Amino acid sequence: MVVAVAPTDTISDVTPEISIVVPLYDEEPNVEPFHGELSAVLARLGRPYEIIFIDDGSRDRTFARLTAVYASDPHVRVIRFARNFGQTAAFAAGFAHARGRLIVTSDGDLQNDPADIPRLLDVARDHDIVCGWRKARQDAYLTRHLPSVVANWLLSKASGIRLHDNGCSLKVFRAEVVTPLHLAPGMHRYLPALASQLGGRVAEVVVNHRPRRFGRSKYGLSRTFGVLRDIMGLQRLMREAVTPRAERPRLYEIAEILESARS
Repeated sequence: MVVAVAPTDTISDVTPEISIVVPLYDEEPNVEPFHGELSAVLARLGRPYEIIFIDDGSRDRTFARLTAVYASDPHVRVIRFARNFGQTAAFAAGFAHARGRLIVTSDGDLQNDPADIPRLLDVARDHDIVCGWRKARQDAYLTRHLPSVVANWLLSKASGIRLHDNGCSLKVFRAEVVTPLHLAPGMHRYLPALASQLGGRVAEVVVNHRPRRFGRSKYGLSRTFGVLRDIMGLQRLMREAVTPRAERPRLYEIAEILESARS
């Protein structure tokens, strides 16, 4: 693993209060627009923050774009995987490296709106988990929206955590409810249910969902069938997420980290 250290850093030596964790896979054209929107929102908060981008084995120039963003913004840290390990692995790596007491998760494809983050953080003052609800989804109805409605209803029944939109990546967690979790591939879809075992105050906030501007979705109808299969064993998955085991398969392999000397 290679660690690159920034030559200069203009941020005062303050531990971030908020960590933003953003997985990316082949999102080259979205990197700079998303970083620009996100940075503008976070700067207005007036609270110490860091942005952790995880390049999940992209085949395009996503990492090159992230390297440029890193060089221009000392709030940014970049983790590059050796290959594509999936979104659960990317979130797990972000959680492991996050230093904030609040961890915000988001997709980096510009469909999640960074302008919603302050509202979620306000609700997080009194909750352990705050989930975005894409009430007006900008996805294909038959292949994305309708299957999601069915899967979310079943997941609420199975987990006891009643949410309209478990699949929305825009969420806020208190660090202590996600950093101890033992995640397996595909478990990012059930993070509210898994994390609720360590902190049960869960809220849901309606958020903006924007049409995709660049690139294409990495998911289709087949993912919904996988969710339906997992729901059958959800109670077991929940137990395993909070039960230490001596041996667990490696979830990801890091090829390179870009971060400042204090990180």
